[in-house]
Amino acid sequence: MGSRFPWGFFFLLVLCLSHPDIYMPCGCFVEERAALMDIGSSLTSSNSTAPRSWGRGDDCCLWERVKCSNITGRVSHLYFSNLYDVLKVPAGGAMFWRFNTTHLNLTHNRLRESIFAPLGELVTLEVLDVSHNYIQGVLPTAVLKELTNLQELYLNNNHFNGSLPKSLLTLPHLRILDLSTNSLAGGIPISSSSEPVSVEVLNLSNNNMSGALPTEQAFGYLRNLRELDLSSNKFSGNISTFLFSLPHIERLDLSRNQLEGSIPITPASNLSLSLKGLRFSQNNLSGRLSFFWLRDLTKLEQIDLSGNSNLAVDVTISGWVPLFQLKQLALSGCDLDKGIIAEPHFLRTQHRLQELDLSGNNLSGSMPNWLFTKEATLINLNLGNNLLTGSLDPIWHPQTALKSFITPTNLIAGKLPANFSSIFPSLSTLDLSGNKFFGEIPISLCHINQMQNLYLSNNNFSGEMPACVFTDFPELWTLRASNNLLEGLVLGGMKNLSVGFAIDLGRNKLKGTLPHDLSGALRFLDLQDNKLSGALDTSFWNLPNLVVLNLAGNHITGNVPKNLCNLASVQILDLSGNNLIGSIPRCSSASLSSLNLSGNSLSGDISDDLFNTSNLMALDMRYNKFTGNLNWLKHFNNIKILSLGWNEFEGQITPNLCKLNCPRIIDFSHNKLSGPLPPCVGNISCVDNRVAQNISPFFLLGLLLTEVSISVYNPRVFTFATKGARYTYGLNFFDLMSGIDLSENMLSGEIPLDIGNLNNTKSLNLSNNFLTGQIPASFVNMSEIESLDLSHNELSGSIPWQLTKLSSLAVFSVAYNNLSGCIPNSGQFGTFSMDSYQGNSYLRNMPKGNICSPDSEAGDLPSEGRDSMADDPVLYAVSAASFVLAFWATVAFLFFHPLGWHAILATGNLVFWRGH
Repeated sequence: MGSRFPWGFFFLLVLCLSHPDIYMPCGCFVEERAALMDIGSSLTSSNSTAPRSWGRGDDCCLWERVKCSNITGRVSHLYFSNLYDVLKVPAGGAMFWRFNTTHLNLTHNRLRESIFAPLGELVTLEVLDVSHNYIQGVLPTAVLKELTNLQELYLNNNHFNGSLPKSLLTLPHLRILDLSTNSLAGGIPISSSSEPVSVEVLNLSNNNMSGALPTEQAFGYLRNLRELDLSSNKFSGNISTFLFSLPHIERLDLSRNQLEGSIPITPASNLSLSLKGLRFSQNNLSGRLSFFWLRDLTKLEQIDLSGNSNLAVDVTISGWVPLFQLKQLALSGCDLDKGIIAEPHFLRTQHRLQELDLSGNNLSGSMPNWLFTKEATLINLNLGNNLLTGSLDPIWHPQTALKSFITPTNLIAGKLPANFSSIFPSLSTLDLSGNKFFGEIPISLCHINQMQNLYLSNNNFSGEMPACVFTDFPELWTLRASNNLLEGLVLGGMKNLSVGFAIDLGRNKLKGTLPHDLSGALRFLDLQDNKLSGALDTSFWNLPNLVVLNLAGNHITGNVPKNLCNLASVQILDLSGNNLIGSIPRCSSASLSSLNLSGNSLSGDISDDLFNTSNLMALDMRYNKFTGNLNWLKHFNNIKILSLGWNEFEGQITPNLCKLNCPRIIDFSHNKLSGPLPPCVGNISCVDNRVAQNISPFFLLGLLLTEVSISVYNPRVFTFATKGARYTYGLNFFDLMSGIDLSENMLSGEIPLDIGNLNNTKSLNLSNNFLTGQIPASFVNMSEIESLDLSHNELSGSIPWQLTKLSSLAVFSVAYNNLSGCIPNSGQFGTFSMDSYQGNSYLRNMPKGNICSPDSEAGDLPSEGRDSMADDPVLYAVSAASFVLAFWATVAFLFFHPLGWHAILATGNLVFWRGH
């Protein structure tokens, strides 16, 4: 075991040794200085570092991380945040503390629950901060109740569980209690006592607390509250009127819960005049709220009602000038008064707004350039997902305070002003994506030195992207300009890239060849669907952090370079839809999770050791000329998408296929596979349909935070041919789609009964083979099947009547076989046309009364609902098309965006496959 922090010395630090009222004007106490030197020595011996000033001079009150009282001269504050990486308390805890400290800061130290045993000795503590550690278990009330002088307690960002004890809220002098970001459960403790406690600030956000909010009778002991934060929990029911009339309440945050009903504010409400902030976003609130009902709240600064789609919010009150001046107004995704921009009387009265979010409201009218006054204080502006028109011209006054300007998915048009950097000199995030801007991107953008996120995708920008964007933006983190009309050399001809995280220039008209000596800190590079040409030469690439590389849909020629194997960090690689030839280079990659080579002219025999990677989860090699057998599948322990259709693979389907761990998509269609189906294919199943839980974090990160383009043009989806048509699936495809396509091969023999064990499969295509025998009645166990295609085989006998129990079956085809008997018409079969049964000369429609006639050669069928039936054919409609998986492996990037698709960084594109 490595060195650890010697807590025996540390806990000698903080207990009063002598009289606390003795003052030493010439410096700190000798004992305290000695104790600090012990700490410094201990840090050194445990491979950490003591503050440099410790030991310099006799007065330890002048040392870093130490503060002394102006009255007693004793050490009163110790700041030990980020002191050591892994701190542990020795057995037996502390023995003796030498300080009369009132403030103790132990944040960011990976402390464990044993830290609390000696803390009970610190009876003089007024402020204790052990936030951002690894402390688990229930709250240590037995220790904390000994700290009778405690005024501020910060236990946030740990792993506490259990319920919130009332005894913690009733500490005699406690004013601030922060328990946010833990795993606390249950509700807020109630009390029959009317005696108020001292707590003024209570933060319980980001826990698992639930139940209804307390009533006035149960919650009265907390009537001294100034701030109450219950956000990001699971509280339900209605909001109590009592909360708004707490005599001292200033800030009330109930966001991101499951609250419903109306906000209990009416014209006659007795609201606390001290209210400054109201945050009720992301609930299920309904009813109506008029801002006029808040007219007496002169201190009001913050309103956030976003994400309550059934909450009608009225802001347009003719002639009313509010007495309050808001700093933050967030009304995203509400039933918002549509006149807020078209008739902006209310907004024109608010002269101190710093944050304004009106996104997702279908607001119409022109872009409100009138917001950009000379006196404007806006820092963050979000007008995205509306129906705004107009342009960004004219804007007469520089907006030096504006950091984030977000207005995607509107109808704003025109050119960007040439002096854009003069108008918005301080921007860190600019999102103009999904509008109708045109013309060239002004070079003045490069003069905005603080720019971090630049989103220009899905417009009509043309000309060349200024080369300085790739090299001269010192802070630029993400660049998205996909789906425009940009031309010129790829990456502006630059090779030393300064963009720190992601570049997405897909679906433009860029030309040229990628530099052979490309370098930078990029993690995501998406250049799909451009006009890149020439060979791909990565021999001198210096991109050590590159995770996603998407070059799909270009005109790249030559072989797949073996140097790609040197890009050790790449997890997602898409080279589909190019003109690559030759074989795949043999290399081992521990990081590669998604590989798309479809739509090229690659060839060669796939050998056992070609894909020596255990982390591969998506492989698309469709539309090439690969040969050989499928024995190499044994390496894919984690594969979820395996698409090998339209090649020249031959031989039998290897039993190694049955060893795959819960694949969702298997496409071997249009090959030369022969022989019988191995019965073990029925064992390819998933215990839990939600396999996304077991997928690597980066693969899911791409699904969650990227704009996906899986069929060639559709964002956020991949296409999958099933039910006789193409369907699209996005982020949740792991739950929505599971299928096997073995069509267009030379498979023979009977269909194994075990195939019926595929109870999670939604689509099965065995068409265009040479399968014989009867349709297994065990298919009835495929409870989730939606599309079943057995057409163009040599199957005989009747269609098992048991299949009428398949309630999810939407498409069924047995056309062109040798089936006989009646065609059932109960259940889903009553909806199918005769197209699914043509080419079977001996199949007959079910006659009236559900009784087969003798010439049907199937015997009598009992009436619908009886327990026993003779086997009969079942009629299904529409030929289920061959199983074309299109899941292209592009990732495009995490982007900051205050709309729903960027809560952390916010979008970009990750693993997805392209359809052809």
